[in-house]
Parts: sequence; C-alpha cells; structure tokens
Amino acid sequence: MEVVIPIVIVAAIFLLPSTWLIVNYNRMARLRQHIKESWSDIDVEMRRRYELIPNLVETVKGYAKHERETLTQVIELRNKAMANHGSAASQAVDESALMIGVKKLFALVENYPQLRADTNFLALQHELANTEDRIAAARRFFNGNVREMNQLCQTFPTNLIAGWFGFSGGDFFQLDSAAERVVPRASFE
Repeated sequence: MEVVIPIVIVAAIFLLPSTWLIVNYNRMARLRQHIKESWSDIDVEMRRRYELIPNLVETVKGYAKHERETLTQVIELRNKAMANHGSAASQAVDESALMIGVKKLFALVENYPQLRADTNFLALQHELANTEDRIAAARRFFNGNVREMNQLCQTFPTNLIAGWFGFSGGDFFQLDSAAERVVPRASFE
C-alpha cells in the first residue's frame, strides 16, 4: 500500500498537467479550424456579391447611361475588393469602400423610377440584400471565433500553449460603420 501512494502522487503530478495541456491544445487547434472555416464562409458570400454587382451595374447602365463615373467606380471597387487576399482587416477596408460605392449606386437609382420598378433590378437587389445578410451572419461567427482565440492567446496560462505551439490571434473583420448601413433592401412597390 505504501508503494501505491507515491505512484498515484507521481501519476497525478504528470497526468493532470498533461491532460490539461492536451485538452487546451486541442481546443486551440479546433478553434483555428473554426476560424478558417468561418472565413471561408465569408469568402463564399463575398464572391457571390462580386458576381451580383456587375449584373446590377449593367441593369442600371441601361437606364442611366450618362452616370458612367459612378458605375465605373463601383466596378473598380469591386475588382479591388475581389483581388484582396490579405488579412481580415485589410479585406475589411476594401469591402467598406465597395459598400459605400454600392450605396452611391443605390442613391443614383432613386432618380430613375422605371429602374426601381424593373423586375430584373428588383431581383438583383433582393439577392444582394440576402447576400449581405449572410455575410453579416458569417462575419459575426468569424469575429466570435477570432475573439475566443485572441482571449486564449492573451490570457494566462493558455498563452503559454499558444506560444509553445505557434498559435496566434487574428484580426477581426470589421466594416466601416458607414459601409455597414448600406445593406440594400428590396422594396416591391
């Protein structure tokens, strides 16, 4: 019996910290995968938006031929955002600019009642509104995962595991507040 007690004590000394290390390492590894997956969800929806915007611009172009500057600017902003493959913070800058450009496009549309009633335009506007809703939901999920990883990487003692195994926090995907208010709403008048 006297031999068993030291063995149990030695086992507890090594087993408990090892278990804690393994559990937290796996937690951080899963979270890193969740961050990648949630960014992929955002990327899918942004690509969908990138495909909708040229169609929207072409529809508007048919009605507002003399508004070339705004239409060209929206396409340029879309191309710039689409080409950005940097960090979430870098992507957010281009996405904010794009959404402000789309806001100008919708302001332009207000001057053309026939365009606002065009079924193709309304369908595109509705699809864009749905896409923006899905991007917002995916962004909240991504930012929640980043927040949790940042907390683990910055708080003791899990910051030790992060340092030892190369885990790092990330950037939030935050749009400029002016861009967030752009979400087009389909209005069927």
